[in-house]
Amino acid sequence: VPSLNDVPVHYLKPNSLVKFRCMVQDMFDPEFYMGIYETVDPNTNARALHFGKYRDVAECGPQQEIDLSSSQMVTSERQTFYCIPVPGESAWPSPWLSLTPCHAYVSASQARVSPSTSYTPSRHKRSYEEDEDMDLHPSKQKEQHLGNGPCSAGDIHGCVEPKRLETEASAGHQIISPSCSPPLDLNFPLPGEKGPACLVKVYESWDSFKVNDVLEVYGILSVDPALSIVNSDESSALDPMECMDAAEEQRVHSPPASLVPRIHVILAQKLQHINPLLPACLNEEESKTCEFISNFMAELSPVRAELLGFLTHALLGDSLAAEYLILHLISTVYARRDVLPLGKFTVNLSGCPRNSIFTEHIYRVIQQLVPASHRLQMTIENMNHLRFNPRKDYAANRLLSGVLQLASNTSLVVDETQLEQGQLDTTGVHNVTALGNLITWQKVDYDFNYHQMEFPCNINVLITSEGRSFLPSDCQVHLQPQVTPPNMEEYMSSLLTALLPSVLNKFRIYLSLSRLLDYSISEEVTKAVEEDFVEMRKSDPESVTADDLHRTLLVARFLSLSAGQTTLSRERWLRAKQLEALRKARLQQQRCVNGNEL
Repeated sequence: VPSLNDVPVHYLKPNSLVKFRCMVQDMFDPEFYMGIYETVDPNTNARALHFGKYRDVAECGPQQEIDLSSSQMVTSERQTFYCIPVPGESAWPSPWLSLTPCHAYVSASQARVSPSTSYTPSRHKRSYEEDEDMDLHPSKQKEQHLGNGPCSAGDIHGCVEPKRLETEASAGHQIISPSCSPPLDLNFPLPGEKGPACLVKVYESWDSFKVNDVLEVYGILSVDPALSIVNSDESSALDPMECMDAAEEQRVHSPPASLVPRIHVILAQKLQHINPLLPACLNEEESKTCEFISNFMAELSPVRAELLGFLTHALLGDSLAAEYLILHLISTVYARRDVLPLGKFTVNLSGCPRNSIFTEHIYRVIQQLVPASHRLQMTIENMNHLRFNPRKDYAANRLLSGVLQLASNTSLVVDETQLEQGQLDTTGVHNVTALGNLITWQKVDYDFNYHQMEFPCNINVLITSEGRSFLPSDCQVHLQPQVTPPNMEEYMSSLLTALLPSVLNKFRIYLSLSRLLDYSISEEVTKAVEEDFVEMRKSDPESVTADDLHRTLLVARFLSLSAGQTTLSRERWLRAKQLEALRKARLQQQRCVNGNEL
């Protein structure tokens, strides 16, 4: 089944079966459609029943009319989701594709179809070429459309944009549509995102999905040009002075199908993860899935050792920081107690060189290891101008995305080394507060103008800073470089180029799989930990707190999972205490050197 993530829309045949891996960015109001309708031939009075499911435009023969007063008509309901590619999804080549997914897919599966002009629908209506001409009249508009947007159906073979794969959106994710005078905002959360946005129409069990869910949907592709004509006609019939809100809502909710295609869902499933190297569902006890997991668990220890060595080199020889980075990368919110998220492990990596390419390269390393990530540069300009929290636009009746509207298990690298002296305005202060709430409570407040609504999330936040970050964190690790490369760019670039693709794939599987493992602590070990903590408090009552116990238990949890162990052992608990002691000693040493900085 061709995927809209890999194959451009104009290569796919209308009304064909496609799939799409996406995140639900917004949910529109339910819509009604003719589930069953009857057509009549005025000449012969012959009648026929039709099904309207999985269609946007009713099917009607050359001499037929729809009988709207028929007793056979059944009105049904469906839900529309506005779906976008997973924000920050890493551009890993899929195991079955080469580095050029579109052309590889097309040549391998012969999925490249003739342009839409060769597709002759059974219903009687204008041809696609006529629709294009009517949309783009006069001729100057047609030429302008061919220069600025996707190729028209009639001229696809003469188009000089063969390299445009799934990049339907520009860097500003705005597209000039021939049927809309203002630019069409595809509403991506992250700046510079590319890929198709789709209106996904769900016919059953839509209550089981919610905003920010990551789905894989299989359905019928609908790119009927008649949709654009109907929408433009409806918009032009509205009085712009009296119905501005209605016109804006119509424009946003019914964009041209050539730019925002429709998918009528046959099958939709939530994804546990988006790592293409793992089986889609790891809960099912299928023989192949169990065999895959058991085989990988057998070689987990050497993979962890290799990853630790690789990250140690990336962190300039600091093995302690590399240990904590592994623990951070496999951390996840596994439960919530009231408002407290359990399992979050935000790490503040302090001691990073200021105004250096070091933090950029650390992000590149993480980007190669996790399926979805984003680097947020904390410049004054970004903090004052970016929208972090999504906001409801009541004029268009849609949710305007924000930088923090991310899919679960996305790695967010906050680069505080970019922060210069300056003044935060009201927006900047709100954005800093939003980041703090995300880190502390793993929630994002969506702005509905008259009230705020909390949306729980599960975002791994890594903060890189020169001194201690002014943002909250669960654990601060001060970087102690053991090597000083004369050329940082060359040193960091050589790390990834020297890494074999097979080894890199093992790292990717290891991190994703470790995050999905179950974990428990036996009563015996729980009692031993409590007794150990009491002894620690006796020996040093001032510095050992309940927060230390919570953090050490977290470190022990992720140490166990990183070694493929699903229960806490005495050995892992002692190792966690050792790591924490080394980390605290390093912070104390730095405090003595720099006074009160830490």
